[in-house]
Amino acid sequence: MERVRSREKFEEAQRVIPGGVSSPVRACRSVGCDPLFIERGSGSVVTDIDGNSFIDFVCSWGPMIMGHAHPEIVAAVQKSAAAGTSFGAPTISELELAAMVAEAVPSIDKVRFVNSGTEATMSAVRLARGYTGKKTVVKFDGCYHGHSDSFLVKAGSGLMTLAIPGSPGVPDDIVKNTVSIPYNDVATLEKTLRDENLDIACVIVEPVAGNMGCVPPVPGFLEALRTLTSELGIVLIFDEVITGFRLAYGGAQQYYGVTPDLTCLGKIIGGGLPVGAYGGKVEIMDQVAPDGPVYQAGTLSGNPLAMSAGKAALKLLQRKDFYKELNEKSEAVATRLQELVDRIGIDVQLNRVGSVMTSFFTKNPVEDFTTATKADTARYGQHFRQMLSQGIYLAPSQFEVAFISAAHTENDLEKLVKMTEWSFKKIMES
Repeated sequence: MERVRSREKFEEAQRVIPGGVSSPVRACRSVGCDPLFIERGSGSVVTDIDGNSFIDFVCSWGPMIMGHAHPEIVAAVQKSAAAGTSFGAPTISELELAAMVAEAVPSIDKVRFVNSGTEATMSAVRLARGYTGKKTVVKFDGCYHGHSDSFLVKAGSGLMTLAIPGSPGVPDDIVKNTVSIPYNDVATLEKTLRDENLDIACVIVEPVAGNMGCVPPVPGFLEALRTLTSELGIVLIFDEVITGFRLAYGGAQQYYGVTPDLTCLGKIIGGGLPVGAYGGKVEIMDQVAPDGPVYQAGTLSGNPLAMSAGKAALKLLQRKDFYKELNEKSEAVATRLQELVDRIGIDVQLNRVGSVMTSFFTKNPVEDFTTATKADTARYGQHFRQMLSQGIYLAPSQFEVAFISAAHTENDLEKLVKMTEWSFKKIMES
């Protein structure tokens, strides 16, 4: 499979874009190859500029739950674009999408749209600090909440891939107000939250960690979070940028039955266009300007193209039994992959929640950041390259997740299983 043009364009890109990419993991350094330059996508398949086609399990890192270029979403964007691409003013589409989000997500009475997941989490934390009058943010090791200064403390995702322990350019006097503790550790959680010297405004968590690979919450973890934060007057923020409208129509909070005070969203609610949102209880959201003193603004927030695409996507997700069918399809393929692992005897831990999964190349269960980092990234890199050579596009990082979409067919998943078996056997022979 030749990728000559992708290599040429990557060389050109490195002359005008840092690392040749607009987001670090895309450079594919941790998997030992150059990135694909994608030309188009349709359904479950993406095609690069060399004409090679791949079954896509990256799904633009999550939002393509309906597959690429779904005709109803494309039509909605085309219609909206023909009427104007940006106004910096309210639109009916913004109102309608806000109403759909508020109706769907248990924690949300009111919602404010922004342009990315980073903007959503940054704004939610500022709101929590303004609402409580306190300053400290508690997060969890390996959970990634975007590249805002406060969050680049023991973050996951690209920081793990590139072995960057935080980031230069983040002042000590900012990160001193961020406390990072182990994910899924209830004892440390309670000890931290009960420390009156910390002046804690909020706890922010990925209810299913997705940026150190897929790491589900252990039983009782989310419930303990809710109980403790409620008791202590601490705002609980769920970062559902990945899980929102992915695990269930109401997100992870519906899936697990635990309701936070604020929720951050992105990805799926834009139908594939850039978008983010944060929302929650009326008494908290009423602190946001112009109703309250907590300031946040953006010219492109509520952009009509993203709002129209998001409305079309959410309407599709309302189809009867959509999530039941998607999650059952995902469970079936995960069961077959686990059978492969057991039969071949390879050291792989398969973690899955709904249609989100990760194969960790390690022999021990992965339940937190420490156990995730034990995974063999070299083996994952070999697996990635081998699968790519057979037309399977996985996330170019051990510490990201694979997504199943409604567009993936039985043939797609059959090929995934078959090529995974071939790849695992090659790894065991090497």
